[in-house]
Amino acid sequence: MKKKNKLKIIPLGGLEEIGKNMTVFEYEDDIILLDSGFGFPDDELLGIDIVIPDITYLEKNSDKVKGIIITHGHMDHIGSLPFVLQKVNVPIYGTRLTLGLVKVRLEEYKDSIGEVKLIEIDADTKFELGVFKIDPIRVSHSIPDSVGYAITTPVGVVIHTGDFKIDYTPIDGDMIDLAKFAKYGSEGVMLLMADSTNVMRKGSSMSEMTVGKTFDEIFMNSDERIVVASFSSNVHRIQQIVNAAHVSGRKVAFSGRSMFTVTEVAIDLGYLKMPEDILIDVNEIDKYPDNEIVLITTGSQGEPMSALYRMANSFHRNFELRNGDLVILSSTPIPGNEKPIIEIINLLHKKGVNVIYQSLADVHVSGHACEEELKVIHSLVKPKFFMPVHGEYSHLLTHVKLAEKLGMSSNNTFLLANGNVLELNEDEASITGKVQSGRVFVDGIGVGDVGNVVIRDRRILSQDGLMVVVLHLDTENLEVTAMPDIISRGFVYVRESESLIASARNLVKQEALNSMKSGKTDWNDIKKHVVTKLNEFLYKKTGRRPMILPIVIDK
Repeated sequence: MKKKNKLKIIPLGGLEEIGKNMTVFEYEDDIILLDSGFGFPDDELLGIDIVIPDITYLEKNSDKVKGIIITHGHMDHIGSLPFVLQKVNVPIYGTRLTLGLVKVRLEEYKDSIGEVKLIEIDADTKFELGVFKIDPIRVSHSIPDSVGYAITTPVGVVIHTGDFKIDYTPIDGDMIDLAKFAKYGSEGVMLLMADSTNVMRKGSSMSEMTVGKTFDEIFMNSDERIVVASFSSNVHRIQQIVNAAHVSGRKVAFSGRSMFTVTEVAIDLGYLKMPEDILIDVNEIDKYPDNEIVLITTGSQGEPMSALYRMANSFHRNFELRNGDLVILSSTPIPGNEKPIIEIINLLHKKGVNVIYQSLADVHVSGHACEEELKVIHSLVKPKFFMPVHGEYSHLLTHVKLAEKLGMSSNNTFLLANGNVLELNEDEASITGKVQSGRVFVDGIGVGDVGNVVIRDRRILSQDGLMVVVLHLDTENLEVTAMPDIISRGFVYVRESESLIASARNLVKQEALNSMKSGKTDWNDIKKHVVTKLNEFLYKKTGRRPMILPIVIDK
C-alpha cells in the first residue's frame, strides 16, 4: 500500500506567548510561511530592542519556501520580515493596507534585503503557492484589511482565522465574512487554527462603535486639552478619535514616530479619513484654546521613551502637560506591561492631569474574539481537528477545553509549543517531533549576537555591579610587584568602603602569590584562582556577587 504523504504545520512563534507570530505549512517540497512577527522583550532582557523567532528551519529549507502570506499589519505579524527576508527572500502576499505598512517596515533595511516582491490581494483574491491553494477570508480586527486564510492542501482544508473578532457594526462597514467560514465548514475542514487571545473572557467583545460614543461624550463635555494614547496601528480607533474631535470642534495633532508613520500610510491609502483642516502640527497647539485641542499619541503601554512617557516625565520636545489636562489611555495592558502603565498613571496624576482608562470608561475594546464569538467560528467551521494559536499556554489550554465542550474529541485537539511538528492527512493527525525554534534577540543593529550568556552578564551587572582587579605580577620570579588595583562600578562606593577594598586588595595579592607558588604560572590559571577566592570573600562580607574582571600585567 502506498504511504500517504502528510501536511506538516510548524509554529516557529506565537504559541505560549503574545507576539512573534510565525507558522510554517509544509507539504513535500513546498513551504509557505504565514505571518512573520516580532515580540517585545520582557524585563529580564536588558537592553534588547525586539525578539524575533529562530528561523533556522526556514534557512535549511529555503529552496522549498514559495512565499509569505500575511494576515494583517500589526508588528507582531509583520515585524520580523526584514530579518526573514535577509535569509529567505520570497514574495509577500497581503492586503493593501498591510503591504503599505510592510513597505514602511522594510524601507530602513532595503540595503541588506534588496528588492522584495510585494503582491497585493484582497478578500476575494484566490491564488496558489506550490501545492497550496489560498483563499483569504475577511475578518474584523482593530486594524483594517485583516484577513484569515482557507488553505487547501493535498490532504484537506486548513482554516487559520488570523486575529479576529465578530463585530456586527465595524467602523469600515466590512463585517467578518461568516458566510465564507460556513461555506468551508459545509464542504469539510480538516483543521481549524483559531485566535486564542481572549478565550478566557466570557461573552462577546464590544463593537468598536461603543468607543466612538464614549469619545463623543467625553469630548463634548470637556473644556480641557485632551491627549489620547493608543496603539498607532489601531487605525479604527484613531478614526473614532478624529470623528469625535470633528463633532466637538477640536483640532487634531499627532505625536510619536510610529503614530506619524502609520497614520501617514493610512491617510494616503484612504483608510483614515481626515475632515478638511482638522489636522495641525503639534507645534501649533498653543495657538488654539484648550477646548479645541486633541493630541493623539503613542505610549498607551507605558513604553520607555514613547511620546506619552516623555510627556509624563516633562522632556517631550513639543508638548508640556499642564495641570487640568485630560489624558485617555485607550488600550488594555499587554500581559507584562501592567507595572509601567501604573507608573505612567501615577506620574500623570502627580502633574495634576486627569486620567481616564478602560476600568473607568469604555475607552477601549479588544480586537480579539471572546468565548461566545469563538463558539460561533467553531460551530460554522466544524473542523475534524483543532489547534489553538496566538496566546499564552493558559489561553491555548482553555481554547482546547472549549473545543472539547463543543463536542470535539480530545484525540482531535492539539496543544503545540513553538517548534512542534503537527503532521496530518485526511484520516489522522499527530505531533511527530520538534524543529529548532526559540528567541533571537535584536539589539541595535545586531541580530542574534546577544545570547543568553550576554543577557546573564547584563543581569549580574544591573544587580550586583562590576569589580575590576589589576594584578601586577612577575611570574618568572613568582612575585607580586605592586599592590593590586581595584575599581568598583555599581558594587560599592570605594571612598565609603575603604576597609573592604583594602581587605580585598590584600586577599588578591596573597592568593596570586599562593597560586604562583603552587606551580600555576599561566595567567588564566592565576585569574581563575583569584576570582574564585575574591568572589567567596565578597559574598561573605556583602551577600553580593559582582562581576569580577581580572587584568594581569606581567613584568
